[in-house]
Amino acid sequence: MDVVGSAEYIVEPTTDVKFQTSLNLHGCPNSLVLLGTGFREKVFAIIGVKVYAAGFYANQSVIDKLSSWKGKTSAEIQGDSSLYDSIFQAPTEKSLQIVLVRDVDGKTFWDALDEAISPRIKAPTSVDESALSTFRSIFQGRPLKKGTLIFLTWVDPSKMLVCISSDGVPSTVDATIESMNVTLALFDVFFGDTPVSPSLKTSVSNGLAVVLN
Repeated sequence: MDVVGSAEYIVEPTTDVKFQTSLNLHGCPNSLVLLGTGFREKVFAIIGVKVYAAGFYANQSVIDKLSSWKGKTSAEIQGDSSLYDSIFQAPTEKSLQIVLVRDVDGKTFWDALDEAISPRIKAPTSVDESALSTFRSIFQGRPLKKGTLIFLTWVDPSKMLVCISSDGVPSTVDATIESMNVTLALFDVFFGDTPVSPSLKTSVSNGLAVVLN
């Protein structure tokens, strides 16, 4: 990973946000391992503004299921959608930790996320619409201050936990999203062919290349 840090944490270099190298989250029976970090930049009036840093974690068993990719380079991993499909389909926990690096209104944050999620769901069902409504309601009218942590945790491919905290790792779940289309769309937002944070996917691919060799 193109980052620096210590045995306990990794620093995302563009935002200087620290991410723990292992994490224990509410709803996950096992600790998760950090695979990479990156940042999200949004353009406002032609100026690129860094909105948040992100780190991707996975249960060690997810990594163990990727043995057929041993020896692959980072570039090969990054360009192989089947590897990321395997990570998503693994029936165990993966989590995206978002750390805001500037104050953001909750509605603005959701609108930007929904702008990426909704086009990826071609024919939303009533289950999808309900899941998106639940997802939206978490952020509406909620000020998100710099330093706020948002955890999006896939406990299995069709179920995702959303946890928000302004004071360290959260101990409660704010919402449960149960829709395969929505959870897959969100994963694709970050690890599909056109990720919203290219730096995160590159870093995770680098991290996987290291642990698989």
